[in-house]
This record gives sequence, C-alpha cells and structure tokens, in this order.
Amino acid sequence: MDRKKAQIVEGIVSVAVNAVLFGIKLWVGMLTGSIALIADAWHTMSDSLTSIFVVVAAKLAAKKPDKEHPFGHGRWELISAIMIAFILVFIGYEFLTGSIERFQNRQSVTYGTLAIVVTVVSIIIKELLAQYGFYIGRKTNNPVVTADGWHSRSDALSSVVVLIGIIIARFVPGFWWMDSVLGIFCALAIFYAAFEIMKDSITRMLGEEPSAEFIESLDNELGKIYDKDMKLHHLHLHNYISHKELTLHIRLDGSMTVEEGHKIASSIEDMIKEKFDMDATIHIEPLR
Repeated sequence: MDRKKAQIVEGIVSVAVNAVLFGIKLWVGMLTGSIALIADAWHTMSDSLTSIFVVVAAKLAAKKPDKEHPFGHGRWELISAIMIAFILVFIGYEFLTGSIERFQNRQSVTYGTLAIVVTVVSIIIKELLAQYGFYIGRKTNNPVVTADGWHSRSDALSSVVVLIGIIIARFVPGFWWMDSVLGIFCALAIFYAAFEIMKDSITRMLGEEPSAEFIESLDNELGKIYDKDMKLHHLHLHNYISHKELTLHIRLDGSMTVEEGHKIASSIEDMIKEKFDMDATIHIEPLR
C-alpha cells in the first residue's frame, strides 16, 4: 500500500463525509436548540479540519531529504497529529463551558424523531470512518491517519451517549438537565481523544525503545550471519516516520582483523535493511 496516496485518500474521504454530517447535525441541533447536538456537530466538523491536516501532512512528509533536513520530513506527520490534538482541546473547552452554563440556567430541550434518526446514522457512518482510518494506519504505520481514526471513533462514542440521552429525555419526564450533561460528556470525550493523540505523538518524537519482540527477531537473524553470541546491546531506535535509524553495539572475537569485523557488520546492516526496513549503524567491540 502506497503510504502517501493512502493517507491523502483517507483524508479526502473523511473531509467529504464529515462535511455532510456536520451540516445535517447542525441543522437538527438548531431546530431543537440542543447544545449537545450542536456540540456533536462541531465535533464532526473538527474531523473535517483535522483531515485537512492529514492531507497537508502527507504532502510535507513526502518531501525528500535535503541539506537542512538530512533525515527527511516524515515527522511532519507527528507535528500534524499534535496540531489535531490542540484543535480538539479548544473545541472541547468551548462545549464544556457552554454546557455548564446551560446547566446553571436550567435550560431544557425537547427532542423529536428526527434527532434520533440523524444521531443513529451519524454513529454508523463515524464508526465506519474510524475503522477505515485504523486500517490505513495499521497498513502504513501512519500515526496521523490513526489519530484521524481516533477522532472519528470519539465522535461515534459521543454520539452513542447523545442518542441514549435523547431517548431518555424524550420518554422519561423530569430530565431537564440531560442536554447539559450530554454536552459535558461530549467535551470530556473530546479531551480524552486529544490526550491519546498527543501522548502517542510526543512519545514517538522523544524516542522509542525497541520492543522485546523486535530485539528477539533481530537476535535470531544475527545467528544466521555469525554463529557465536554477539552480546547485542545499546540498541537505540530513531523514528523519522518516513524511515527509521537503528544504532547498536555487537561483540566479536577480538582476534578478528578489522576487515573481517567490517564484513560481518556490513552483512548485518544489509540484513536489517532488508528484513526490518531500517538503516543501521553498528559499533563493534572485542569479545573478552
């Protein structure tokens, strides 16, 4: 799967679908005067805005390495994911304060059948978009597309709670506060989505520890090149998204010549590139 094309297609599909959903949900929210439905609509609209970031990030990240950026521009994907998180925080804050104010003023809302139908349709479509984003994110190991998928998932989940609240408020008397509480919940769902996106992106930017599974796989491959234990250690993974750099230390027989050690190290670097799609730099130490 072509990483750049998949990201752009996912972004365009998300923008188009969310724009249509936003218009419908906002219209119904304004008809009913529901802050929860309006908040849900703007949550959907924020998906369109973040999907634009997805498309822009794909363009920027695809730029080739240059003199100022020798490791490429792949981390634009992480930067864009963090921007998405900040947008979510702002949107969540606006609806949290609005919902609290409405609760204090004891404002109530009367829901109709149209509100239920639109919310159900929104849940189904948003979950399908989320699954699509997760699929593309897994296939291309793309954090910004995965972030876009989580944004769609958070919208679907908040719509589920809105739907439950609408049904309760419509058929059970005395729940004047339901719309305000639903608005607060939507805001908290948005905050959680922002936190997860930001945590994942910052972790990748700060640096990742190679997983135990990766180290075990690497050790097994090393055994095919050199039949003695190389005492693999000091592994550091530098993730530039569009490509990865791995540095590691190995120990070889101290009686080897420089040429022999260099030949083994070069073979390992070639294997890592072929098997794990990483550029490796190896430091050799004598085995004592």
